[in-house]
Amino acid sequence: MSTATATEMLMPKLSDSMEEGTILSWLVEPGAAVAAGDDLLEVETDKANMTVQADGSGFVEILAEVGSTLAVGTPIARLGPGGASPAPVQATPPPSEPPPPEPVAQQPPASEAGSGDGDRRATPLARRIARMHGIDLGSLTGRGLGGRITKADVRAAAGAADVSPSPAAPARPPAGAEFSPAEGAKGEVEVQEPSRLQVVIARRMAESKSTIPHFQVETEVRMDRAIELRAELKRVADPEPVASFNDFIVKAAALALRNHPKANGSYRDGRFELHRRINVGIAVAADDALVVPTITDADRKTLGEIGRESRQLAERVRAGTVTPPELAGGTFTVSNLGMFGMTAIYPVINLPQAAILGVGMTRRQLVRGSEGEIEDASLMTLTLSCDHRILYGAEAARFLAEIRDLLESPLRVAL
Repeated sequence: MSTATATEMLMPKLSDSMEEGTILSWLVEPGAAVAAGDDLLEVETDKANMTVQADGSGFVEILAEVGSTLAVGTPIARLGPGGASPAPVQATPPPSEPPPPEPVAQQPPASEAGSGDGDRRATPLARRIARMHGIDLGSLTGRGLGGRITKADVRAAAGAADVSPSPAAPARPPAGAEFSPAEGAKGEVEVQEPSRLQVVIARRMAESKSTIPHFQVETEVRMDRAIELRAELKRVADPEPVASFNDFIVKAAALALRNHPKANGSYRDGRFELHRRINVGIAVAADDALVVPTITDADRKTLGEIGRESRQLAERVRAGTVTPPELAGGTFTVSNLGMFGMTAIYPVINLPQAAILGVGMTRRQLVRGSEGEIEDASLMTLTLSCDHRILYGAEAARFLAEIRDLLESPLRVAL
């Protein structure tokens, strides 16, 4: 292939914080003809697994192997003229011809594991689950974005709500049993390799805690009026879904950020960067990772619009179909663990943002009323983690108090 007229594809920058990516799979064979916009490969980034499309048209010369971790801007493929392509540099076998099995791990036959067009249209997790259960991906219809086959499609075909293998519980040693020196007091150790996403998250959280002077402020919110308002919204909107309490919090935070620009900013190179747009990230638990899609211009959207968008984003994160633009541009983050019964959360700041809001569960508790009487109230704990380089205690307290006041007067949020 003549490189003089070829289009060189580089490792793309798929999120605002991405520095490198790992190639998960090539969706075309070496020498295949592609057109601009065709799905070319899947890349694991610091936020999610992404499908990368061809930049132009031509015949594919693959330059990087599956499993390679490359910096943004590194050449990964060429698209050139002609009907034939020389042997690719570090080429990966096509998806329909899996590499020979490792001596210690048996791979199921291609007819059982799924191959061909169905395999190339499936997410990496869907392919792994299909191999586990001997499901032919070519027989499935994808319900993901652009017809992609997701883990939900494979699980439905397997007739299981959750087909992830559960490790067998280790046998309890009999009473009085002694441990051998080789085994040690902790017993056998199972070593698991983290995914690229988990490695990047671990590195960024360590950098955040070691380089940013964190502090927290905390308050209790009386959610009684918000609960009553949501119950009324459910009554009039039935059978349509209504905004969740997390959506109330996202909208309240977005409105409060208008009056507290430093909380919507970043500290970079000794300067304050105050962002004009208010884009609130919502932490969503995915498979073995935490992904933060973004609701852009959250302060300008209605509560209903935020509710619909947050549900769609969460569904796409869990299906593995979330796109790079949906993960980019966040200026503030809300992390809610209330649905897991946690009364409070002290989250780590998502660099380079100035603050992150932790949300606990709503719980019934006896409190003193304004006249000293005992009342039964619904309380929720909000914790704001702040970067002390840009936000100071009094500013953070005023910002969090405004969020609390908005939630305690929820009609202001619903308007």
